[in-house]
Amino acid sequence: MEDKILGLHHITAIAGDAQRNYDFYTKVLGLRMVKKTVNFDDPKTYHFYFGDKVGSPGSILTFFPWPRVKQGKNGVGMATEIGYSVPEGSLDFWQERFEKHGVEFGKIREQFGEQYLPFRDPDGLNLKLIVTKHQDNREAWETDEIKSDVALKGFHSVTLTLFNVGPTASILTDIFDYELEEKSGEFYRYKTSAVENAAIIDIHEDPTADRGINAGGTNHHIAFRVKDEETQMRFREKIIQKGLQITEKIDRDYFYSLYFREPGGVLFEIATDNPGFTRDESLEELGSNLKLPEQYEGSRDRIEKLLPELKH
Repeated sequence: MEDKILGLHHITAIAGDAQRNYDFYTKVLGLRMVKKTVNFDDPKTYHFYFGDKVGSPGSILTFFPWPRVKQGKNGVGMATEIGYSVPEGSLDFWQERFEKHGVEFGKIREQFGEQYLPFRDPDGLNLKLIVTKHQDNREAWETDEIKSDVALKGFHSVTLTLFNVGPTASILTDIFDYELEEKSGEFYRYKTSAVENAAIIDIHEDPTADRGINAGGTNHHIAFRVKDEETQMRFREKIIQKGLQITEKIDRDYFYSLYFREPGGVLFEIATDNPGFTRDESLEELGSNLKLPEQYEGSRDRIEKLLPELKH
């Protein structure tokens, strides 16, 4: 792969009740629990990773479920909607399924020539299922109720809400090598040619909107993908040269991370493909065991007692 940003790596959001979050993403949406670990800074809180069979970059939605978290509010300076790619002809299935499970959803709509079905998770997080214009050949995770002809394949896009598209667009185009593909009203679609999927950032420019409040039911940050640490550090230098502050490299066990806040206020991460989710569990066992960062392993008994019991 080229020395480029390879689209989205993962997206991280904030939830409330851990069991409710787990049930919705694994049982209603049919994603795989790829990793069950804890928040690096708050080990009495879970960190869930949901994705495809192997936890492919571009498929991973992660959550910090804080039981007593206050409700957040979408707004300027945030990633405000997550788009998943689904097969053509699957939206009727999902409407019926959402109806059956009491999921809040809207009418099927169209944007940028693609049909989509908007919905919210139990915490109010905005998502949508999108029938893509191009063929998405990614292999979806299947369950007894959700087969490959309707299953979520991974990310299609994420929408950022900003006062002004310009400063953020310059990061996407000048540093990340995205290009403006299309504009529709106050929406701008940026896309990278480095990968086929999870390649789109949509920006909603709204100068009159209120600033968002980052809490339950909102996105914490979005992570862009690079193949390795060497590539990652080259991008770190580009961010510094742009005059922005960026963290040192942080070991997140399954990838290495850099964080910076782009000019519009959204927290961006640059994350590596290596070492991946099978570094401490086999492919078959992914997500079935509580995995702890090394510094917390000595406190496992105490942490397990503090974490809410999770029924699989």
